Amino acid sequence: MRSSGATAMPFDAVAALLDEAVARHLTPAAVIEVGSTRDVRWHFETGRLTYAADAPACTRDTIFDLASLTKVIATTSLAMRAVEQDARWLDTSIAALEPRWRGADREAVTVRQLLDHSSGLPPHVGVFETAHGRAQFLDAIVTMPLAFRPGTESQYSDLGFILLGLLLEARLGAPLDALFAGVAGHLDGPIEFNPAAARMPAIAPTERDPWRGRLLQGEVHDENAAALGGVAGHAGLFGTARSVGSFAQAVLQTFQADTWLARRDTMQLFATRSAVPGSSRALGWDTMLPASSCGTRMSARAIGHTGFTGTSLWIDPENAVYVALLTNRVHPSRDGEGIQQLRRDVHDAVMAAIAR
Repeated sequence: MRSSGATAMPFDAVAALLDEAVARHLTPAAVIEVGSTRDVRWHFETGRLTYAADAPACTRDTIFDLASLTKVIATTSLAMRAVEQDARWLDTSIAALEPRWRGADREAVTVRQLLDHSSGLPPHVGVFETAHGRAQFLDAIVTMPLAFRPGTESQYSDLGFILLGLLLEARLGAPLDALFAGVAGHLDGPIEFNPAAARMPAIAPTERDPWRGRLLQGEVHDENAAALGGVAGHAGLFGTARSVGSFAQAVLQTFQADTWLARRDTMQLFATRSAVPGSSRALGWDTMLPASSCGTRMSARAIGHTGFTGTSLWIDPENAVYVALLTNRVHPSRDGEGIQQLRRDVHDAVMAAIAR
């Protein structure tokens, strides 16, 4: 059990929640960082990388599979850059960018609808079972039947962000990992696709994967991302709480002024909830609902995202606070429950501590 010392006491309740989660085997390891626009206010680490008694202790430098935090940290950030190059790109039809995207039901679907999950693409399909590599994935997605009429609702879709990543590669003229390196270079701590073998001892393992027949450590957990070589628009990033927190600080700063990440008006645009009926989605980001993973105490302006492996990031510009929570709750199996309630409880406890 470790924390940042002098500022730790107000966050004792948060630390207790995470210690209890480890004790209940909800996750082997957990790291949290709470910060503001310029500073880290508190961090805490608990557990070990696996449930083995001799497993390495979780530390502030432990690297986690960030899963769908990739969508906001990498893909959405790159989408903001593409929009700043050409504001019209956001409302460009997919059909104008990809000739194989054809059909009366999808002709009008735009880049914006990939970002706010209203494109009609289904939530999740195991494309990896029949396709491997970018060309085969692109062909499978652009010819896939839509699950609903575009623009009428929002259904969270990995496939939409896989397609978005491929479109960004074409638009910006480089592979996604190379494009993201320009973002990562501004951040503190390691954050990357396909981490090098030298980092393996610091990486929290995820699942004993039946498809690959081995324990995953430093390999992306998501099967579709794995079939794309570990670099995809929806998943694939690995990073620490410090690197995720560093990104969150950049987001908070961009709400206030133009930064290396984006212009202030672009950040505001991407953080604005869409007009899709019944949706809490903005562009890439989710927004605050009292029933969501951010709990009940963040402001209505809060934006965030979660990752299937047990990760989450919530940023509240109204209160100038962020919470980066990383776990490997899918070790040794994805069947465990309780992460949703833990997230809500942790965020409520953090905001209560800040309000003191």
